Amino acid sequence: MGRHKRRPRKPGGSRSRPRPLATSLLQPGDPAPGPSPAGEPIGVVLFSLGGPPDLLSVEPFLRRLFSDREIIELPLGAVLQPLFAWLIAKLRGPSVRRNYALIGGGSSQLYWTQEQARALEAQLNRKAERFRVHIAMRYWHPSTHAALAAAAAEGQRRLVTLTLYPQYSQATTGSSRRELERALGGRPYRDRFEVTHIDRYPSDPLYLEALADTVRRGLEDFPLDRRDRVVLLFSAHGLPQRFVDRGDPYVAETEETRRGVLDRLGLPNRHELAFQSRTGPVRWIGPGTDEMLDRLGGEGVNEVLVIPISFVSEHIETLYEIDMLFAERAHRAGITDYRRCEALGTHPTFIEALARLVERHLEDPA
Repeated sequence: MGRHKRRPRKPGGSRSRPRPLATSLLQPGDPAPGPSPAGEPIGVVLFSLGGPPDLLSVEPFLRRLFSDREIIELPLGAVLQPLFAWLIAKLRGPSVRRNYALIGGGSSQLYWTQEQARALEAQLNRKAERFRVHIAMRYWHPSTHAALAAAAAEGQRRLVTLTLYPQYSQATTGSSRRELERALGGRPYRDRFEVTHIDRYPSDPLYLEALADTVRRGLEDFPLDRRDRVVLLFSAHGLPQRFVDRGDPYVAETEETRRGVLDRLGLPNRHELAFQSRTGPVRWIGPGTDEMLDRLGGEGVNEVLVIPISFVSEHIETLYEIDMLFAERAHRAGITDYRRCEALGTHPTFIEALARLVERHLEDPA
């Protein structure tokens, strides 16, 4: 079975942490800030989910994740949600720890987000030292609360949040933004900052070009005479169906990204979209990536290239779920050549895309 090429990554067990992040919020009805005065220090806050850096952190991470009632409504109401979250973390902890052990002993997401923050800061400061880039992880460290002190200490009043979820959902960027609003609801940060948001970029041209480039390089691993037979399987993170039923744009924006990538590739290859990481006692959007692999294998497909369309860095969903769990599923389904595109990470065009998003936003924050 074919293996994709990956950039070297830091072992997941590292305890190193980036500078913490801070943010603030304009109140509804407040006028949006105009272009920032030249020389004013500006903080850029990267929204990310987070992950356990080591095996001991797995259960605390799961408790935080399943305690978020805005994302997962567990039975018997909000009062008992923490108890159910504790129980789920206890029950799932051993299996999740085994999965993290297989990819180096912890999540590599913090390492890659740190690398993206450093690269973005360098790109933004190529003309003048003005920007500082911070990280806000929703369910792990550095948290939004921990970051507020850093931004204030560095003298930044103007902040721009920049999501690392290219396609908007209330469950991802929306949750991070609500956490930010809660953190800024009290002292000492009330009225401390002016904040605007970049909450999506599913059709940004440079982002799409970076993704298309990972697909081109992924296809180069297949024998030339078989490349036009490779099925391009776009795999996005799953979402509970209730979000879509309430008007969440995530699926539509994921389709928008897929169309943009395919337009840039201009290839005749068959392509499919499926969703992974569907866990918990709720109804999820589909089809599942595992189900799609079964279908493709049943149709006699031998070559599949998985494209992690909603993931901008390597973590458990790519390194374990796609590379190990789905690889075995594909093999059992009869798919003989199964490969994956690497995540964007610090791809130069992706970093340029993020920098230009920030620069254009500061020129016209509306």
